[in-house]
Amino acid sequence: MRWSAEEYNEYLNRIRGATAKPKPKNKYNAKKIWVDGICFDSLKEADYYCNLKLLQRAGAIKGFCRQARFVITEGTDNSNRAAEYVADFVIFDKDDTVRIVDTKGVETKVFKLKMKMFREKYPDLAVLIE
Repeated sequence: MRWSAEEYNEYLNRIRGATAKPKPKNKYNAKKIWVDGICFDSLKEADYYCNLKLLQRAGAIKGFCRQARFVITEGTDNSNRAAEYVADFVIFDKDDTVRIVDTKGVETKVFKLKMKMFREKYPDLAVLIE
């Protein structure tokens, strides 16, 4: 007996549905969200981005950038790579000051270690945790 194209497609859909693995839940219940074509790791980070856009439009801040990278340990080769701290936002205020902001729900051990290394390498810069 031969299947029609319709029967074959139904069969494939059933098989795919049975073998599809459910997406694992985020460890800290953070949900990725898309705003302006940008994927944010959490709703909190996306909300902060929207607020910064409003502040920039209102003229309260000069501007901001996302995902700024700071090298915290130098690397020599592939087996000993550099370590980086990636800040969520860097805000440029009208009085020419700069604020580094990280939106965190949970401060992990890795984050605390990177903050310690960041403060040691960049003692003049402060990170605000929102």
